[in-house]
Amino acid sequence: MQHRIVVLGAGYTGAVAAGRLARRLHRADVAITLVNAEPDFVERVRMHQLAVGQSLRPRPYSEMFAGTGVELKLAKVTGVDVDRRTVAVLDANGAEELEYDTLVYALGSGWNDHGVPGVAEHAHEIAGRRGALRLRDRLAGLDAGQPVVVVGGGLTGLEAVTEIAEARPDLDVALVARGALGDWLSDKGRGHLRKVFGKLGITVHEHADVTAVAADRVTAADGRTIRSAATVWTAGFAVHPIAEATTLEVTGTGQIVVDGTMRSVSHPDVYAIGDAAMAMGPGDKPLRMSCASGGFTAWQAAEAVAARLTGGKLPHVPIRYFNQCISLGRKEGLIQYVTADDRAVRSALTGRLAAVYKELVCKGAAWSVANPTFGMPIRRRRVVREAAPADSAVNAAA
Repeated sequence: MQHRIVVLGAGYTGAVAAGRLARRLHRADVAITLVNAEPDFVERVRMHQLAVGQSLRPRPYSEMFAGTGVELKLAKVTGVDVDRRTVAVLDANGAEELEYDTLVYALGSGWNDHGVPGVAEHAHEIAGRRGALRLRDRLAGLDAGQPVVVVGGGLTGLEAVTEIAEARPDLDVALVARGALGDWLSDKGRGHLRKVFGKLGITVHEHADVTAVAADRVTAADGRTIRSAATVWTAGFAVHPIAEATTLEVTGTGQIVVDGTMRSVSHPDVYAIGDAAMAMGPGDKPLRMSCASGGFTAWQAAEAVAARLTGGKLPHVPIRYFNQCISLGRKEGLIQYVTADDRAVRSALTGRLAAVYKELVCKGAAWSVANPTFGMPIRRRRVVREAAPADSAVNAAA
């Protein structure tokens, strides 16, 4: 009997985890199934580029996982029963149920409207390809001088607003931020951000808490009304709701609570990675939702699963952050160096060199997904049969 590993979601984290597991475990011993609704990899960190009309290189999963032993199942996940160890999916042939021995949950996150009236009806999102393409169509239909408002002053908002302003200098582009512009950055980082915004002609509405979105305007808590022909909502992410509907221990936001090896604290045969996991980092702070955090959690989970199944040594490599990479259009960038627990330090890289740096980071992340088993020496180990059940002595190791 093969040990059945099912990976849900083939974003940055799920694809890397599946590939790494294929590299670590003998094919005769395991059956690895990767479930994803779309046939191509979505470079989420480039959705703002897609939204302004840039073309992205297609990356079909069928090519990425050819010859790896990973079975790709194109289907939408509709439910998970962690007590019966089954996953309900819906594909072109109808509903089906997949059984697993080990589940890697990597369904990620989508946009979060925070319940603000009018957001769902009138705002655009760039958390996925469908939303980015919808925004692209809207932007293409705008005449010169029309106002575009990006709500959210985090990394996604900064990248979206600068990309739009650079690609469409004929539009009246504005950013609405709850705090001050780049208030978490160093003095050098904030200074460069304001310089770029000035060059691109972006209006900034600071300390504005948006309370309503309409088809033609955005309203803030202090009564400010900002005209908008297209509103882009980037004010945070919400995890996929499926985990919250299970008996898994989750946080109030629906993230699965995991230990240091990304294993669920309530169900030892379930691992959660990426945005779906509530994992702790340096300073006992939760890891932020990001590609940087996701890559670490994918590695940690895959290595832990392989170790527990083969009786090997569990990985204990603490995460640390090094920088925050922000693209500010195609010509400018900002690399903010940070402490291990993600707090800004004085040093920052800016300008054209920072833009090149960020582009290399994006290409590297996509390449690692597109080549999930490349570069790792083959050290496939045989599964210890008595270690396969989730409650075995090996799997119970901390």
